[in-house]
Amino acid sequence: MIVRTQRAEVRGGFTLMEMLVVVAIIVLLAALAAPIVMGRLEEAKKSKAQVDCKTLVDQAKMFKLKYGDFPQTLGQLTQPGADGSAPFIEARYLIDPWGHEYQYTPFGQHNQVGDPEVWSMGPNMQNPNSMVGSWQ
Repeated sequence: MIVRTQRAEVRGGFTLMEMLVVVAIIVLLAALAAPIVMGRLEEAKKSKAQVDCKTLVDQAKMFKLKYGDFPQTLGQLTQPGADGSAPFIEARYLIDPWGHEYQYTPFGQHNQVGDPEVWSMGPNMQNPNSMVGSWQ
């Protein structure tokens, strides 16, 4: 009598079909998550612009404490002081998240206490409703 002793081959790894199913699930999840993430991205840009505006107003107030008056332009905040002191802020912080320069006025119409105003026109520069300002 002949007895065969064959062992079942142990297979390692995944089949092509299993890999395709996993990739399909990942693509589906990414497609569902993309609109949610992109909506949050615009909200994040608006929040960053609002914080930047308030920071620039604070730097303008510091300028006033040091020199007695608000700067006439935001560019003055990037210049070193006459006494050799460091600038109040780097020039790269004068650009909003959409790539435009922040706008500035020493005495604006929105503030109640005589503070300067800084604002961004937002993603759509022609639409005043997209404006983000330090008074908000």
